[in-house]
Amino acid sequence: MILLLAAPPAAANVQGTAVDSNLRHWLKAAVDKADSFEDRFDAEVWLVDMSNRIRRYVPDDAERLHILRAAHREAQRAGLPPDLVLAVIHTESLFQRFAISVVGAQGLMQVMPFWKAEIGRPQDNLTDIDTNLRYGCTILAYYLEVAKGDITEALARYNGSYGRMKYPKKVFLAQNRYSD
Repeated sequence: MILLLAAPPAAANVQGTAVDSNLRHWLKAAVDKADSFEDRFDAEVWLVDMSNRIRRYVPDDAERLHILRAAHREAQRAGLPPDLVLAVIHTESLFQRFAISVVGAQGLMQVMPFWKAEIGRPQDNLTDIDTNLRYGCTILAYYLEVAKGDITEALARYNGSYGRMKYPKKVFLAQNRYSD
């Protein structure tokens, strides 16, 4: 598993600087908001196609469809391509919602638990599919804005490996699995 942000709960990021207050605001607003397909046919086609692609990682039909609906919804809400979100999930946790990294990052998108305290929601469960995807997509969208649309930089920031290419390359490779 790859970590999202290897920070202690004391609100410091990987580089040891204070947590970005703008990101804290984005997360808080996203968690406080709440579907993403405009056409039923498009939804069915996408869900069936992606369901077949991740079946080996998530054998339970109900859980697999829950992950896919939530991933699509949160990707749309955050302005991210759904295939990119699926690629991050693939890279971070191989679609294992209870995944926990060696540094404590949790869930599908490997979100660090300190974010819950940062936005005043300590009760949130990061292994909950909807909660994890809301946090993860919001964080990734924020980093994409900070990086002025440079997806490689945004992915490296998301992973806490800013300035390195290993993680973005892994995500781009995985993204090929989920592109149309």
